Amino acid sequence: MPAQIFFGAGCLDQLGTAPLPGSKALVVIGGTSVRRLGYLDRVQSLLKRQGVESVVFDKVQPNPVVEHVMEAAALAKETGCDFVVGLGGGSSMDSAKSIAVMAANPGTYWDYIQGGSGLGLEIPNQPLPIVCITTTAGTGTEADPWTVITKEDTQEKIGFGYRGTFPTMSIVDPELMLSVPPKLTAYQGFDALFHAVEGYMAKVASPMSDMFALQAIEYIAKYLPRAVDDGQDLEARAYVALANTYSGFVETISCCTSEHSIEHALSAYHPSLPHGAGLIMISWAYHEAYAPSCPERYARVAAAMGMEPSVDGFLNGLNKLKEACGVDKLKMSDFGITPDLFEEYAGTAFSTMGGLFELDRCKFTTADVVSILEKSYS
Repeated sequence: MPAQIFFGAGCLDQLGTAPLPGSKALVVIGGTSVRRLGYLDRVQSLLKRQGVESVVFDKVQPNPVVEHVMEAAALAKETGCDFVVGLGGGSSMDSAKSIAVMAANPGTYWDYIQGGSGLGLEIPNQPLPIVCITTTAGTGTEADPWTVITKEDTQEKIGFGYRGTFPTMSIVDPELMLSVPPKLTAYQGFDALFHAVEGYMAKVASPMSDMFALQAIEYIAKYLPRAVDDGQDLEARAYVALANTYSGFVETISCCTSEHSIEHALSAYHPSLPHGAGLIMISWAYHEAYAPSCPERYARVAAAMGMEPSVDGFLNGLNKLKEACGVDKLKMSDFGITPDLFEEYAGTAFSTMGGLFELDRCKFTTADVVSILEKSYS
């Protein structure tokens, strides 16, 4: 994991002294909170302290889209930016990575995507350097090369990444996370949890990824309910942030499994569906179906969660954590997901991110995915 990572309360100030990878930054943001809370002004001021000018691109959506990647890349070229700063949650940081690719390369972003309708072309030029400043704890993208972008016209949401999309520098300051609302804290925390759990269950897991995964799972089970209950609990925020970064390590060393393929299909069709919420809703049925392939691994995860070391212990621990974080009553129907499209969602999961199914210890079919969705539906 080659990124330089600054971690801890107040470490955003490192941006004003640490060596930076360029002289003019494109700062990529979304939503309104980074402006409202003063984070954008602070970042631009710290950059300026080092003589670095900055340009802001502020159109990133919660599920970022190709159109904005291309628009921001054009802005970076026009204004002479030589590195990209992703400031915000996973959508801003993911966008920064994809923008960095297209600011240095010809064609369109989907030319380089593997899976779905992507052309899978080789990337000729090294992307611009990337700095990630995370204001949430969920995606782990500050500690891995992955980026997820949606192509709206074909309803494809596909992950992409390679060595060139690792951040050069990442800043993980839990003080920037104190204002995240309880619901989003929970959604993001569960995303980190499933990165760790899936990385532990993937057949490419290793002793090193297992180490980070189990520690991340332990911290999330212990501290996420506290962070949801009291957003100002800096200790809880710090441990959830650390777990999230560890989960990013897991995604780098191991990989996600098909749970993410299935959720990406859902949120590709329903862009208003938060990624973490989608994962939460399918998680029980998914892991119940997956568990027979490696019950001993689920037992170790259950123990890390403070539960009886068994498959049932894990499933019970999952339900207990959902209840403690107030996300146990989520309904697919509230996000526009309908049973008549289950076959289509399942087909999309395989056609767009079928590679993750190859990393499963079990062999799911389209019918299995439909069954998982049926059991998850309410």
